[in-house]
Amino acid sequence: MVKKHTVKHPEKLEFTNLKAFPGIVHSVFTRRGGVSKSPFNSLNVSYANGDKKERVTENRNRIKNILDKNSEVVFIEQVHGDDILVLKNNEHTNTSLKADGIITDIKKKLLFIQVADCQSVMMYDPVNKVIANIHSGWRGSIKNIIGKCLDLMESVFGCNAQYIIAGIGPSLGPCCAEFVRYREELPEHIWKYKADDSFNFDFWELSFHQLLQKGVKAENIENMNICTKCFSKTFFSYRKEKRTGRFACVIGLV
Repeated sequence: MVKKHTVKHPEKLEFTNLKAFPGIVHSVFTRRGGVSKSPFNSLNVSYANGDKKERVTENRNRIKNILDKNSEVVFIEQVHGDDILVLKNNEHTNTSLKADGIITDIKKKLLFIQVADCQSVMMYDPVNKVIANIHSGWRGSIKNIIGKCLDLMESVFGCNAQYIIAGIGPSLGPCCAEFVRYREELPEHIWKYKADDSFNFDFWELSFHQLLQKGVKAENIENMNICTKCFSKTFFSYRKEKRTGRFACVIGLV
């Protein structure tokens, strides 16, 4: 009888461009190495999908312990909008934790985004020592949450986009981001990102261009090019599974 292989510790991926900087920690975690049971197996980090609270808490603690036990984890209630939480001087400049992006220059804050097909876009300004983490689903993409985040990084922290390092995490690729009713759901300026003669759209390319338009250099942008629906055994995919978990994308200043 073949013994089933079980991953006992959280699996993670890193961006090559962000890994080069010793002043930050970051990781994109797979769905493996947690304690949640099917259909949330196993490293689900969301309380909002029906998983048992104690299992999600254990999964989140495992992730924190891998990255930095002494840091505070900053969670937001993601609502598929374009509001961004700015953390400065150890105070919340927003009154609500409902947001889809986080920016800070404070050390020992792990900015935590949870996804299952949407993009996590991580950014780091090594000059001003500022980090950001964005939850960009298709609604956030058409509202250009990436551009809004870069504007805030400039206006609040004095960042210059030409120095920013960015990473686009695993998410729906142009192979699987299907919008049959795109003429009703997507504004016309997005239609040029239609991937082929099907109803698929390339939101990776859209995010890349939104970064470029604000001045981020092409050579400073890394896309993992992993489609969550195609690789649903490794990453949670709402499009593939419907009732499923969320995987973690985390960045912090150390």
